[in-house]
Amino acid sequence: MKLVSQETEAKGKNSYSFDEFLEKRDNLDWYRDEPFLQKAVKKFTGSQHSQVHEKLLSFSPTVSAKWNRLAERIARPEVRPYMLHFDAFNNRIDRIVRPQEVHQLENEIFGEGLFSRNMTPWESFVKRMLIHQLGEAGVTCPLTCTHGLVALLDQFPDEDYPELQDILNHTKEGLNGEFAIGAQFMTEIQGGSDLPANVLEAVPEGKCYRLYGNKFFCSAAHADYSVVTAKISGTDKVSTFIVPSWLPGDKEKEKRNGYEINRIKWKLGTAELPTGEIQYKGARAYPIGPKDKGIAVAVGIVLTLSRLEIGIACAGFMLRASREANLYSDFRSVFGKKVKDYPLAANKLKRIQHAAERTTAGAFKIYNLFLQLDKPLNPGIKSGHPIEVRKKLFNLRELVLLQKICATNEGAEILREAISVFAGNGVMEEFSSLPRIFRDVVVNEQWEGPRNLLLTQIYRDLGRVSDWYSPAEFVASVLEGADSETIKKFTDQLEDLLQRPVLGEVSEASMEAAAEWDLFCDSFFKTYQQIALKEIED
Repeated sequence: MKLVSQETEAKGKNSYSFDEFLEKRDNLDWYRDEPFLQKAVKKFTGSQHSQVHEKLLSFSPTVSAKWNRLAERIARPEVRPYMLHFDAFNNRIDRIVRPQEVHQLENEIFGEGLFSRNMTPWESFVKRMLIHQLGEAGVTCPLTCTHGLVALLDQFPDEDYPELQDILNHTKEGLNGEFAIGAQFMTEIQGGSDLPANVLEAVPEGKCYRLYGNKFFCSAAHADYSVVTAKISGTDKVSTFIVPSWLPGDKEKEKRNGYEINRIKWKLGTAELPTGEIQYKGARAYPIGPKDKGIAVAVGIVLTLSRLEIGIACAGFMLRASREANLYSDFRSVFGKKVKDYPLAANKLKRIQHAAERTTAGAFKIYNLFLQLDKPLNPGIKSGHPIEVRKKLFNLRELVLLQKICATNEGAEILREAISVFAGNGVMEEFSSLPRIFRDVVVNEQWEGPRNLLLTQIYRDLGRVSDWYSPAEFVASVLEGADSETIKKFTDQLEDLLQRPVLGEVSEASMEAAAEWDLFCDSFFKTYQQIALKEIED
C-alpha cells in the first residue's frame, strides 16, 4: 500500500476555526458584561443598589455558564418530555419523564427562593431577567406560574383551609429545602381565552370541592399545585381553585389526585416544557378568592403576573440576541471585512441593540410602577382607592397588556434579525441558542391572551373609564416626560379611534379602524419605552 505524503494530506485541508468566538461567547458574564443592564439596575434600585449589584455579580456566572450548558442539553429533541401512563403492575401513574439535567436546573433555580420574603423584589426581578436568557429550558414558565400561585395565596389567606397555608409555605419559602412548583390550568377546548365558556364542574364535598371535566392546554403539567378555573355545580359563575397534584403521602406512590394526563402536546416552541391535556375525575380542590369572581381573580392576579413576566422575558431574550450577534459580527470576516464593518450589518446590529435596551428600560419602568403601588393586583378595574391611585393602577393594567403584545411581537422580529447576522450558521440548532429562543418568543406571544384579544381588552378598558379618566389624561400620564407635540399627537389619535368602529361589525371602515388601532398601540408603547430609555441614559 502506497503511503500518502504529508504534502498530499495537507492539500484541501481547511484550518478555519470558531474557537476564538466560542471562547469569548462561553466566557461572557450576562450581567458583568452587560453595561446597559447595570445602568438600569443602578437607576431603579436606589439605596439598595450596592447590595443588589453584589448579589447579581455573584449570581450571574452560574446562570451564564453552568445553567446555560444545562439548558442546551435539555433542549435536544431526544430528551424532550414524554408520558409513561402505567407502571409495571398496570397502575395508572401518568409519570412525565424529563431528563436529569432539567431536574438539576429546576432544583437549583427554584432553590434560589426567588419569591421568598428573604429576597428583595429588585434582586428577584433582575435574576429572573437573567434566567429568561436561557430560553424556556423547562423552568421559566413554571417559575412564572409559581409566582402567580404565590401571589394568589398571599392575596387571599383563608383560615378555613390550613392546606392553603401549607401550599404557600411550600412554594414561597420551601419545605426542608424543597421548593414546590405551581401551574395554572384555565383553557378548555371550546374556550381558549374565553374563560366564561368554561364548563369544568366543581362539586361541593364538605368544605372542599371535587373537579370533573377536561382542561385542554395545561403547561407545567408536572407541577405540584395548580390554579384551576371551574364552575360550581348549579351556578354559571367561574370560580378559582387550588388543586394539589398529589394528596399528602401520594407523590412517592405516584398516585395522582383524582385526575389523568391524557397526553403531552407537541408545540412550536417551549418544547422542553410539558404541556398536557388533563381529565379531572374527582380531584380534590380548595376554593380561593370570592367564589363569584373567579375570572377577575384569575386574570387580575395570576394572568397579570404572567403577562408582566413575559415582558421581562422578552427583554432578556433581546439582550442575549444583541450580545451574541455583536460578538459574532466582530469575529466573522466575509469578503475581506468583518461583518460589523458593512453598513447594512452595522445598521441591523444598531437596531437590535436599541430594541433590546428600549425593551429592557420599559420592563424596568413598568416593574417600578408595580412596586410603587399598594396591592396592584386587583380583580377588575373598580376599586376603593382615591382617584389618583386608581389612575395609576389603570396605567399599570394597560401597560402590562401593551408590553405583552408589543414586546413579544418585536421580540420575534429582533430574534429573526439576530439570527440573520449569523447567516447559515444562525439556523443551526447546535451553533446558537437563538433559533430555540426565537420559537420560545413566538409561543410567548400566544400565552395569556393573543394579540387581538389584548388589543380588544385595552380598547374596551379605555372606553369603560372615560367618565373618570379621559384619553387626554391617560396619554399625558403614561407619556410623562414626552414633549407636548408628541402628547397631542397621541391624544388626538386616541380620541379619534375611540369614536370609530374598532370593535364593530366587519366592514371596510371597521377593518381600517382596527388596523389603525393596532398600529397606534405599537407606536404608543414604543414611545413609552423610549422615554424609559432616555431616563436611564440621562
